[in-house]
Amino acid sequence: MPHTVLMYIGGKEVDMAASITKEKEARLNFRLRSDLKDRIEKAASVSGKSITDFAVAALIDTADEVLERHHTAKLSNRDRDLFLAILDRDVMPNQHLKRAAETHRKLISE
Repeated sequence: MPHTVLMYIGGKEVDMAASITKEKEARLNFRLRSDLKDRIEKAASVSGKSITDFAVAALIDTADEVLERHHTAKLSNRDRDLFLAILDRDVMPNQHLKRAAETHRKLISE
């Protein structure tokens, strides 16, 4: 009978034994120059990791960095100042906003 190791992460119950033994069903294959392969093998060895673990960790770290840069808006100083100025404006709510606020108040008070 398999063991169950339950942990609570972020308020959710996670079966750690299942996640550790989860089969890897996807593959990623590519070719590279032999000098690059040698360098990767040396770095993995120095890190005390298998080549696969080293490569996967490096690829995931790079993928996360690329995705974070892609999803982060970078504004020039001019654009930042314009954006902040718009936020600081004293604008009176229009009829649509007033109606939405009233609808919200009614829904929340029920």
